Amino acid sequence: MIRRLLFLSAIFSLYFSQLKAEESVPDTVTTGIYITSIHDIDFREKEYSVNLWLWMKYRNPEFDFTKNLEIPAAKTFTMAYTTTDTLEDGRIYVLMKLQCEMKDSWKIDRFPFDYQVLRLNMENSQFDTTALVFAVDKQGDHFGRFALSGWEVIPDSFSMQAKNQQYKTGFGDESLAKPYTSYSAFKVKIGIQRIAPWTLFWKIFLGMYVAFLIAYAGFYIHSASIEARFGLSVGALFAAVGNKYIIDSSLPDSVSQTLVDTLHGITLFSIFLVVVATIRALRLVHENKPEKADRFDRRMARVLLLLYVCLNAYFVLRADLG
Repeated sequence: MIRRLLFLSAIFSLYFSQLKAEESVPDTVTTGIYITSIHDIDFREKEYSVNLWLWMKYRNPEFDFTKNLEIPAAKTFTMAYTTTDTLEDGRIYVLMKLQCEMKDSWKIDRFPFDYQVLRLNMENSQFDTTALVFAVDKQGDHFGRFALSGWEVIPDSFSMQAKNQQYKTGFGDESLAKPYTSYSAFKVKIGIQRIAPWTLFWKIFLGMYVAFLIAYAGFYIHSASIEARFGLSVGALFAAVGNKYIIDSSLPDSVSQTLVDTLHGITLFSIFLVVVATIRALRLVHENKPEKADRFDRRMARVLLLLYVCLNAYFVLRADLG
């Protein structure tokens, strides 16, 4: 009798342990995406808009992605269309069309030779990794042909993956031993690059180079014409500073040293050297050494031009080649 009771208790404990194990296994949400368009890229505000189809297949009817879908980086998003069906194997199939206005972080260190990575992350706001995990549906294409104003999609840059997103907070849940939660996330990345970066480069930096040439022309004015030489340098200085402010007004805020900062810094320092050389040449003229002043101007003109061209070529080509 005792053996029978022990045998039955062992069977029941094994049965309930299996039930508990089944309950702890999270449901898998097989997720796929098809991007129909990316548009309204606002480089200054770090925003872009994307239209896409999103589908999900899962078994737990409590997930209800039509209500619990979360896109953390989205400024706003709208479900333009949703449909729900049941597959032959009993899984729930949800198809929705989304229109999203996204916020992202741009890298502008190499502007205008930069490329950007657009990120799209999705989660379920109600169920963590103990109940739900994403899996990627990789069958078929995932984006169509669409035009990007001034940009193009980098070949083989599209990627999809399912990862756990960690949050060091319990979101107010006092039952947790640690303020920590983990949510499964479906993550999409797509790289874009500028179509004609060199054309944009000359558009934005032409004024800066003209400013330098204006100051540089002072070397070919006689050293005694102090007002003309200083006038050219001061005018070039204001032109270079104005050009930088114009470019900065179209770029996102950045605390890092960018190509724009580097080239303008080189230009401003070169104009300063022109002013220093002018002062030196003027002093030689006042010492009744006009021939020495002319030789100094010619030598300084060659050295400064070579230095300016080499520094610009180095930093620009380094940015272009990445």
